Amino acid sequence: MSVRRTSFYLDKRNKRFMGVCSGVADYFGWDVTWVRIAAVVLTVSGILSILPLIYLATAWIANPKPNALYVEDAEQNQFWTQVRVAPKRTIREVRSSFRDVDRRLRDVEAYMTSSNARLSNEIDQLR
Repeated sequence: MSVRRTSFYLDKRNKRFMGVCSGVADYFGWDVTWVRIAAVVLTVSGILSILPLIYLATAWIANPKPNALYVEDAEQNQFWTQVRVAPKRTIREVRSSFRDVDRRLRDVEAYMTSSNARLSNEIDQLR
């Protein structure tokens, strides 16, 4: 089974009870403390009295987070959180980055292949 970084997983390493709140926080990139507080407040206030059933069903249905996903650095974790939350925006940002790199590479190629006498002399001196 391949590991999908964009799927929802229960976060068993940071769990308090079954790992659902920590999984939700990890999926959306939120602070787990605020997710837990919101779950308790919504349950106690009666706004979402069905929340405990949803919580238990999620804990029963969802898979635990694979160990391979725990060894990420912060930058990689932030990137995959953005991919999960707004994939179209992330794709636009990656395309934009590639276009910028491509433009800079074209500029370097143009400079290197131009008939720049000083550059030619420097390259000849290196040989």
